[in-house]
Amino acid sequence: MSRLRDSLAAAAARLPGEEARLEAEVLLLHLLQRPRAWLFAHADDELDACVAGRYEDLVQRRLAGEPVAYLTGEREFWSLPLQVNAATLIPRADTERLVELALERLPLDRAAAVADLGTGSGAIALAIAKERPRAQVVATDRSAAALAVAGGNARKLSIGNVEFVESDWFAALRGRVFDLIVSNPPYIAVQDPHLSQGDLRFEPVGALASGADGLDDLRRIVAGACLHLRPGGWLLLEHGYDQGEAVRALLTAAGFADVATWRDLGGQERVSGGRAGIKG
Repeated sequence: MSRLRDSLAAAAARLPGEEARLEAEVLLLHLLQRPRAWLFAHADDELDACVAGRYEDLVQRRLAGEPVAYLTGEREFWSLPLQVNAATLIPRADTERLVELALERLPLDRAAAVADLGTGSGAIALAIAKERPRAQVVATDRSAAALAVAGGNARKLSIGNVEFVESDWFAALRGRVFDLIVSNPPYIAVQDPHLSQGDLRFEPVGALASGADGLDDLRRIVAGACLHLRPGGWLLLEHGYDQGEAVRALLTAAGFADVATWRDLGGQERVSGGRAGIKG
């Protein structure tokens, strides 16, 4: 048997990238079911041979490119611990910008109807619902497997103001209208080489890629949104760093007002949106 300290050092030396040490710790602590603070006081403990074997398996899978979030089954988003698996995208920090913009348009003291299209793990819907308990959030996905994960996250977090609906964008929402619609849809071009690199190789391609230019699903959402937004209601869409101009053009052509794009923490154009026309 080896000490935890030595096992961690050996794993970190084999894993690539700047976060190798952190990933080695996350994988080991996942197996031990311990918080990170525990590790500092127990670094000289011996690692059980059975656990060591399971740890080696996880390290090998990570070396093969499998995302850490899938190996542990969890990813934090908006300070919410979310279960994830191969049926869902792994929530990214950049998407928190979409949540911020949504919350700015949802007063705490007012009821509101919100739709999150393509919810995946439920990250966006649950973050909004947690911060705005008076809002009623409808979270859709065409994947029943993804909705099962999202529903499980809602129950685990005791967030009750979210309704989960199996739907291909607006297909199952006929007659329903909202004050705000948000979405982080697929927006990568189907021939983009990044789809065969890194973590993306393991994520569901149907939740990543959308046509030759990556805009097919964004076009569908923009085209259908006006039928499901109250006058003055907002549509907010996450997109690729180089798609802001194209998405603004789609919104403008569809008659949206106050069309704008907002940047993420890295300075990249990340979210575009606009308000449904106000009928006078």
